[in-house]
Amino acid sequence: MANLNLHHLRLFRATAREGTLTAAAKALNISQSAVSTQIKALEADLGHDLFERRGRNLVLTEAGRIALDYADQIFLASEQLSATFRAVGEQRKVLRIGALATLSRNFQIGFIQPVIGRDDVEVVLRSGTQGTLLRALEAMTIDVLLTNMMPARDAASPYLARRLAQQPVSLVGTRSRLALAAQGMTALLTRAPLILPTPETALRAGFDAMIERMGIVPRIAAEADDMAMLRLLARSDAGVAVIPPIVVRDELASGTLYELFQLPDIAEIFYAVTIKRTFPNPLLQDVLENAAPETDPA
Repeated sequence: MANLNLHHLRLFRATAREGTLTAAAKALNISQSAVSTQIKALEADLGHDLFERRGRNLVLTEAGRIALDYADQIFLASEQLSATFRAVGEQRKVLRIGALATLSRNFQIGFIQPVIGRDDVEVVLRSGTQGTLLRALEAMTIDVLLTNMMPARDAASPYLARRLAQQPVSLVGTRSRLALAAQGMTALLTRAPLILPTPETALRAGFDAMIERMGIVPRIAAEADDMAMLRLLARSDAGVAVIPPIVVRDELASGTLYELFQLPDIAEIFYAVTIKRTFPNPLLQDVLENAAPETDPA
């Protein structure tokens, strides 16, 4: 077999993604005949047909699927190499961090503390949904994802999840809730209006399981997927909030809010999610080494 032509491989990869020669040619801004000719040349080099035609569409053969897997690895390594040497040529180093939009700001600040204030480092913080940030991680537009939701993993998953910290979750309310709290946690959960994380959050899943075991039907006053909103709702006395105490640290210290009960067997766990990279960002190792696992974030 002749030396592999990477240009042919790039055209093959584009065609596999687009599904037709016409779409691939349009995406690459070249003629359809040029795409077809060079894919045939690649098939000749490999000794296997890579596509079979079904109507107007091109479908990968078994050999085509294998070739696409290798092509993805080849071009991913190429992108990593280019990104690495671009970074080397920059005067300042850049650490790009994605964080779940609902994640504790206190935890995020603690995570980046080792590199904040360094003259040679720029930190880029980006927030979003779990799905959006996982895609950004795979595209290498961020170096790490900070989240409190463990991403789904299987044999084909590219994600590497490192557990960074854990913090307790409590029932928190204003002074007006103290009298009812004195009657016990069951009375508080049964009779007080509750401010809860939304159902898709990990904290809510743990809370729902707990009250089901206790046989309690809660009075839900409000739900929010943002910790800052939970804090504001608790401060306005809309109800008793299910929230990590660190989120309302200042309010607890000033007496604006009170930690009424710590919930048993419920905790918020923070993860740093990365993917295996040939050339990892050296700044990332600095912050990961300083993020002590199993401790409350500062």
